[in-house]
Amino acid sequence: MPITTTTGRQAVTTLGRQERDVLYAVGCGLRDDEIAAALALSEEAVAGHLARILAVLGLRDRAAAIVHAFDCGLVSPGRGPRRRPAGPLPRAAARTTPGPRLRISVLGPLRAWHDGRPLDLGHLRQQAVLAALAVCAGRSVSRQELTDGVWGEEPPNTNVVPVYIYRLRKILDTGGGPDSVIERDRSGYRLLPGAVVVDLTRMEALIAAAGAAERAGDLAEAVRACSQALEQFRGEPLAGQPGPFAELERLRLTERRTLLVQRKLDWQLRLGRHAEAIAELSALTVAQPLNEPVAAMLMRALYLSGRQADALTVYDRARRRLADELGVSPGRLLQQVHRTILQGDDLRPGLTGTTR
Repeated sequence: MPITTTTGRQAVTTLGRQERDVLYAVGCGLRDDEIAAALALSEEAVAGHLARILAVLGLRDRAAAIVHAFDCGLVSPGRGPRRRPAGPLPRAAARTTPGPRLRISVLGPLRAWHDGRPLDLGHLRQQAVLAALAVCAGRSVSRQELTDGVWGEEPPNTNVVPVYIYRLRKILDTGGGPDSVIERDRSGYRLLPGAVVVDLTRMEALIAAAGAAERAGDLAEAVRACSQALEQFRGEPLAGQPGPFAELERLRLTERRTLLVQRKLDWQLRLGRHAEAIAELSALTVAQPLNEPVAAMLMRALYLSGRQADALTVYDRARRRLADELGVSPGRLLQQVHRTILQGDDLRPGLTGTTR
């Protein structure tokens, strides 16, 4: 079965210049940090470019990208792959603009940095406008969407959104003029593509990389990428931000974080790293005592670590909480794991039913 789904020079022309440079560097066997240093990009930007390369070219993982770089003639035999750069990239690959100097974090309290220096983003409503643009990076947000999302059913008496946009442009300006970071088009306002690194975008790129690694059968790499995605969280997403938009995003991103943790732990169990997963699963069951898939994973981890009695205790505790708080019995998944443990049978990988 071929490792690539597209070949030939024409396929590479569908990529932008910087993405072709990244593909060349990947074909030479460079790591993300080496590519970032060679092309004057951030590692987050490199990961984002690689995720788009895989999607555009229909490649399943990094190994497929290396093969494709050779197949299309971008990299010639004898030039790669290599683990470390033997010298500077060719002139064509080195002609790139510096990576974004501005970073915005929404996976925790809203923060922004310019060249590593923290920025004062102004009062909360103004911050909430920036938060909406950062979460929606990649598309325009209309003035009405911003008004509804930040103020809800109590809109301001005057149209203050353009005023906040003007102030935010001055705060975020990276030297390219007042419109260098936030631009306006017919649909509304958006962060200029390539001008800002947003931690949410970085997280999504890492999740895509983890999924690609799983499909390629490399669960260890999937766990690594998923762990890096989880490291992007630095507390409650958009903590303290006002308005219905921030509230809905807090709920969505918190749920996404929970599902990500479950996904990573499921991969760890499938790798046989049961003891490693127990501590995190135990903490998660305390935080979410009614989450049956998590309880099932903890039972499985304990059982496969030789702790059958502890696994059964987890079931009894979950059964009581479900009865006391919801008036229901354990679901099919939890009962199935419980029955398997009582019978002393093997627990097959994937029995936990983790949501993907």
